[in-house]
Amino acid sequence: MDFSQVADIFQATILWLHRRELLNALIFLGFLAIAMIVGRYTPTVVRIVINAIAPQTQNRFYARWIEPIRPEIRITGTLLLITIALSWLTPYTALYNFLRPCMILSLTISTAWLTSRLLHLFLQVYGIAFVQKLGLDPDELILPFESVLNVVIGMTAAIAFAQTQNINLIGLVASLGVAATAVGLAAQTALSQLIGTIVLYLDRPYIKGEYIRLTNGLFGRVESIGIRSTKIRTPAKNTLVIVPNSLMINMEIENITRGKKVMVLLYLDFFQSLNAQQMALVEQVVNQSTDSLMGIDPGSTRIQFMTLEDQENRRARVTFFILGSSDNSIELRKRLLELANATIAQRMTTYGLEFTTQDPTVYVDSPVPL
Repeated sequence: MDFSQVADIFQATILWLHRRELLNALIFLGFLAIAMIVGRYTPTVVRIVINAIAPQTQNRFYARWIEPIRPEIRITGTLLLITIALSWLTPYTALYNFLRPCMILSLTISTAWLTSRLLHLFLQVYGIAFVQKLGLDPDELILPFESVLNVVIGMTAAIAFAQTQNINLIGLVASLGVAATAVGLAAQTALSQLIGTIVLYLDRPYIKGEYIRLTNGLFGRVESIGIRSTKIRTPAKNTLVIVPNSLMINMEIENITRGKKVMVLLYLDFFQSLNAQQMALVEQVVNQSTDSLMGIDPGSTRIQFMTLEDQENRRARVTFFILGSSDNSIELRKRLLELANATIAQRMTTYGLEFTTQDPTVYVDSPVPL
């Protein structure tokens, strides 16, 4: 075999490798298109699987567990399929080594967020009823418990990503600890203000736009929360008061804006007319069922009976107020109200009073005046 034959074989090999790499790139683009299409319909695929496993309960299960998190499932499914399709880019070493960590990081974050949303749904469905049976306040137990579990989910996701990338997480944390100690010794005052800012962002006793009152008598609207301080606009003088965040975290803060309540209008349509004794019984059942709920304004329950037009049936309009300091706590109260409705229906049935509830229940924001 002479040199020209060897050169021809080498040239043919190089050409074959180039063609193979091009084929891999085309296959990757095809799988990428499939991943985008299939990932978009991941919730539908999940519904088909649920229908095959448990056709009797698939509608209720899908509405409760899948429908609220359709976007998260769609994004996670798409990222998973794209990450799998990356295996066809292994001949392109530089491009593969760049894209793979990015996709794994995106998939890890998306999976952690999906897990957090599933946890939120689980606590909404089962956690509130369990805590209510224990006679505890959901705000004091469920919300902090959910926050702790979200931190655990985030830490688990970070550790999982570090393991896939062969990152020495312990060494990295130790290095950051040494660096933080050195910086802390050099700038204790600035660090205390920064820590105060972090605490304010995590605890969120107030946010921009809310009205607060401090223990020193200062009252005003939060203009901004900076890295070093909080700016508060006073209503009378219209001046701007700048308070260091390191002082804010040590003050008692009265949040006026969050002292809000939601008025609830609940309509009960009875199948028969009610006499005076039955109306008194309805009032007793409703008052006992709502007053026992945590977060319901005590003594705010009002019941008004009316006759529907052109009918002998009776309608009872129940009005009361839900108290809460945040949107999450208000949502928990609404979930408690749903459980109370079931209790009211069960107790009414034992007395032979049948009714239907107007759906949806009317919620009207009723903020506390300044």
